[in-house]
Amino acid sequence: MYAWYFPNWHPDARNDKWHGKGWTEWEGVKHAAQRFDGHTIYHPLWGYEDESDPKVMEKKIDAALSHGVDGFLWDFYWFDDDEGEGEKKGSYRLNALDKGFFGAKNNEQFKIALMWCNHDPIYVHPASYRDAARSLQPGELSPQAFYNGTQYMIKHYFWRKNYLRVNDKLYFILWDVPKFVRGLGGVAGARMVLDDFRQRVRDAGLGEVYLASEPKEVDFDPAKKDEVTDFYKALGIDGCVTYGWPSCPNDQDQWPAYPYSRFVDNGIAHFEKRAKGIDLPMNITVSQGWDSSPRTVPSDMYDDIGYPFCWITDKKNPQDFERALRAAKAFFQSEKNTGDFITLTTWNEWTEGNFMEPSVEQGFAYLDAGTKVFVDEE
Repeated sequence: MYAWYFPNWHPDARNDKWHGKGWTEWEGVKHAAQRFDGHTIYHPLWGYEDESDPKVMEKKIDAALSHGVDGFLWDFYWFDDDEGEGEKKGSYRLNALDKGFFGAKNNEQFKIALMWCNHDPIYVHPASYRDAARSLQPGELSPQAFYNGTQYMIKHYFWRKNYLRVNDKLYFILWDVPKFVRGLGGVAGARMVLDDFRQRVRDAGLGEVYLASEPKEVDFDPAKKDEVTDFYKALGIDGCVTYGWPSCPNDQDQWPAYPYSRFVDNGIAHFEKRAKGIDLPMNITVSQGWDSSPRTVPSDMYDDIGYPFCWITDKKNPQDFERALRAAKAFFQSEKNTGDFITLTTWNEWTEGNFMEPSVEQGFAYLDAGTKVFVDEE
């Protein structure tokens, strides 16, 4: 079982430029506003720590391993610009990985794989009512930018013994494949760039790449299964991942509170829908919740105007989460499963209301649920 890891909890030069010296996304957690009666704002039990500190990361790794989490699927950011110096030109948020994770004394006990997050960073730190989704940086990539970022990966990460392999291949995830294709002029151009990437990995003596993606734009309509599958296979995609669950409010729900128990019900139903929706291996996820309101201006009104002004899971509890874990385990062990592992959304995305790290409000309850289902009952 692997948990998604979101790195924005340490100082970074881009964040200094956009938000002021020393800013991290902890500011959103510190200043989050209650958006309805009974809305729980969660805070980190370990405090507002700097993830680029190896000792902080050592604690995260120890907690993950002792609760049945085998590694992190790490959000990786690299842009088509000249920000940064030398071989890191174009990078964003790398110190959490380079200094924090790989500086941790226990990192070799823990698996790591990278997901290239080629989306636009938008102004959600926090987002204002009038300008909620303004882009701060385009996520489109030129062949050179993709080359630079993947060369950095080959040099610094792929050779490591704890880099995750599936079917003896290096596991690498590309977040937004349609955006990647558009930026490179179509399927043929994108396939050429991806094939070159794979060849460079071979030339480095590191073997083959398992190329995965989150087909997040797909509605998993069975009637479109062949069309969707053909598109991803044409790019050489080997398999798929799931990042998060959808919110499905009904007419009885009062904005913005969405019952957590129903969020879990819908998430469990999502397992089979995604596995059947594409003819490629699909790794399912269990989501710990959803609350992106910490990414909004606390003094602005909270209306249904689009991300990050979203529905918020209400009455989140470890009992329903444990129920979701059991359902995921049963699905994974069934003939309906097509994937290689289960993921957790997420280890630490506090500003989207999903995190396995312990909170002041509920302690280690969610990690303990994972231990019960995936460690104690094995």
